[in-house]
Amino acid sequence: MKRILFILLIIVNCQLSIVNSAHGQTHIGYLSYDSVMHQMPEYAQARQSVAELRAKYEQEATRGEEEFQRKFSEFLQGQKDFPENILLKRQAELQALMETGIKFRQEAQQLLEKAERELIAGVESRLNDAIRVVGVESGYVAILNTDRNQCPFINPVMGEDVTREVLRKLGIEVKESVNGEQ
Repeated sequence: MKRILFILLIIVNCQLSIVNSAHGQTHIGYLSYDSVMHQMPEYAQARQSVAELRAKYEQEATRGEEEFQRKFSEFLQGQKDFPENILLKRQAELQALMETGIKFRQEAQQLLEKAERELIAGVESRLNDAIRVVGVESGYVAILNTDRNQCPFINPVMGEDVTREVLRKLGIEVKESVNGEQ
């Protein structure tokens, strides 16, 4: 019986010390992930690359549509004079051009989405690494993302805005404002 009481006393004591140390040392950071990411030069480069790729796909799709329009116009002008087998051949040709154009647009959209995901993944990886380094160096238990009101309240006694530290870790100049904030 004494042994059980002794073990219970040790367990309660350990739990109390864990709770007390957690209350005294819980330290969290927070930032707007999107805001920091949008300040990264790599993010601007990724968006620019996607925009350039989108323009190239759009240019090619427009070229295909212009070819379809030209052939359709020729078809309309000559359809009453074409023999039936030429009429059917031209209709099939137009149908194939239209399907090819639709398929190209769909594939281009998928390729753009994939390219964007890959480019942004590199940016996110670099940002996540910087957040981890700041978290470890500053002894944070966690760093929370405040985007889209995911974390509507953070106790200012236990939480600290780490935006400036993360930006510095990324090598981005932090501008000071009049009231001392970023």
